Amino acid sequence: MRVGIFDSGVGGFSVVKSLLEHNLFEEIIYYGDTARVPYGTKDENTIIRYSLEAIEFFNNFDIDLLITACNTVSAYALPTMRSKSSYPIIGVITSGVKALENRMLNKDSNILVIATKSTILSNRYQKEIKLLGYNNIQAIQTGLFVPIVEEGLFDGDILDSTINYYFKDLKKPDAIILGCTHFPLISHSINNYFNKTPIMIHSGEAIVEYLENNLKIKNRFDNTNLKIYASDNVDGLRKIAMKWLDN
Repeated sequence: MRVGIFDSGVGGFSVVKSLLEHNLFEEIIYYGDTARVPYGTKDENTIIRYSLEAIEFFNNFDIDLLITACNTVSAYALPTMRSKSSYPIIGVITSGVKALENRMLNKDSNILVIATKSTILSNRYQKEIKLLGYNNIQAIQTGLFVPIVEEGLFDGDILDSTINYYFKDLKKPDAIILGCTHFPLISHSINNYFNKTPIMIHSGEAIVEYLENNLKIKNRFDNTNLKIYASDNVDGLRKIAMKWLDN
């Protein structure tokens, strides 16, 4: 079974890492639109146009399933992408919300969603979480985390200062949805800030949970072949991938 992973850049490797750990697929085709990253600051029509161009790329491969690892794409472009593709497409928002539901938290729990500007403004996470019966929802834009992660600053003073900048006035959350695929690489620092008490939900494990529970895709392959493509500087993307996947 062959799966495609689409992301605006490098963030989707946090999803790839989880898929590799669970051996769900024989081959993973990764495409990062590195020439036009980030998507999180772009308007809806641009996001949809870029996403449809990604569909054209994946049409060159005989994939069985496409995962949009980018939360911004998942927020704005999924319906249009599905109308233009011959294979199933799943996004990270629905799977993340489903993972939250599976935790069976008290409905009075404080839920924090952190993501890029476009994802937060789409209101997708907030609406779907509210449908589960949660009313105490905080959703904040934390876009500075993206360049910090891309610089490889997974801990240290710069990251700690940024975490404090975003979170110092927040009510302590019971669960945090990491609404950007960059954020799992700094989840330990975020969790430490809140004294390791919140439940952390990130796209990679949420996708695996969704594939296993909803699509009945289980561990089946001893090894997974990973192929990496990019719209710009594919060698640089491959170097980053090796670093991320080993982290």
